[in-house]
Amino acid sequence: MFISLDRSLYLASRSPRRRELLSQIGVRFHLLLFRTRPDAEPDVNEDVLPDESPTAYVERVARAKAEAGWRRLMQRNLPRAPVLAADTTVAVEGRILGKPADRGEAARMLAELSGKRHEVLSAVAIKYDDRIESAMSVTQVRFRALMEEEIRQYVATGEADDKAGAYAIQGRAAQFVAEIHGSYSGVMGLPLFETAQLIEKIGSHRDRRNPY
Repeated sequence: MFISLDRSLYLASRSPRRRELLSQIGVRFHLLLFRTRPDAEPDVNEDVLPDESPTAYVERVARAKAEAGWRRLMQRNLPRAPVLAADTTVAVEGRILGKPADRGEAARMLAELSGKRHEVLSAVAIKYDDRIESAMSVTQVRFRALMEEEIRQYVATGEADDKAGAYAIQGRAAQFVAEIHGSYSGVMGLPLFETAQLIEKIGSHRDRRNPY
């Protein structure tokens, strides 16, 4: 089933990759950016909680982002429409590799992924009224062995900055990927199959609530 092109939603994300991916499947959206003061508390706690699994972590954060986006929508008195948010993380042997704090940490992350399999977990959540739906994509990725010099050169490009696991599969890091089993778009940051299913599901709910 194709997504209805007359539908629109709010995207609670600054990621240009997520914008590109939504546009790829014909979804109309408006950006819902959080305009907070530098000294303000964050809308969502993205710290890993004690004993929290990678799956629980990424789903919790995605749902929290959607909830925070809905609160902002209501506070600004914007036209009501579903709010979509997502979160992606990398896990190796059950341990989360988030966004590197600096390029030294990015190099260490890539060295840890070298020659190994890891998981990319991408959760998407949609909030509308009192209902929230979420879905999860888990993709297995295997890197070839990486030389220290090529890790250094890659990190120096800046592509690893602010990326979970310190790489972007749609960029130069594509040459590191020997195998991928799962969702390519999920590794990019928004699993399109799961996203489309959720949009249809929340759209059906909205139609039942507002039949006219």
